[in-house]
Amino acid sequence: MTAELSSTQLAFRGAMANLSAGVGVVTTDGEHGRAGTTVTALCSVTDTPPTMAVCVNQSATAHDAFVANGRIGVNVLGQEQQDVALLFANATDIPREKRFDDERWDLVTHDVPVLEGATASLVGRISTVAQHGSHSVLFVEIDTVLTSSDVGGLVYFQREFHAVG
Repeated sequence: MTAELSSTQLAFRGAMANLSAGVGVVTTDGEHGRAGTTVTALCSVTDTPPTMAVCVNQSATAHDAFVANGRIGVNVLGQEQQDVALLFANATDIPREKRFDDERWDLVTHDVPVLEGATASLVGRISTVAQHGSHSVLFVEIDTVLTSSDVGGLVYFQREFHAVG
């Protein structure tokens, strides 16, 4: 049974829907399995060393694989990749074990799935996991950066995807 949300929680969710956010698919592979999930709570932390923060719900099926494998890819989606965002947000009928069957995924080169044609793909190791409420903040020290030009961006605003650029 799910607890009813307070008026402050509902207002907070409404306010956060007004915060435009880049869209990424975070991926991992390794001893604890291949997994991925769509996220909008991600940002740069510092370039010394290059580090990102990625927030993942602890109840997400991919969460434990991310933490246990320790190495993840952050694929920043372009405007033509809304289908990938929906797939990894559990918004399709495609089973989890088939999500990486798309030939756009490079499953070998970086030891984690990297989406070819993403606006950016950043690969690294999780250096710190901080838990707060329902989510974990994964601090990822980046060792590989790939970018694509002229693909435009994808943002999430008012609970919908929008192309940018």
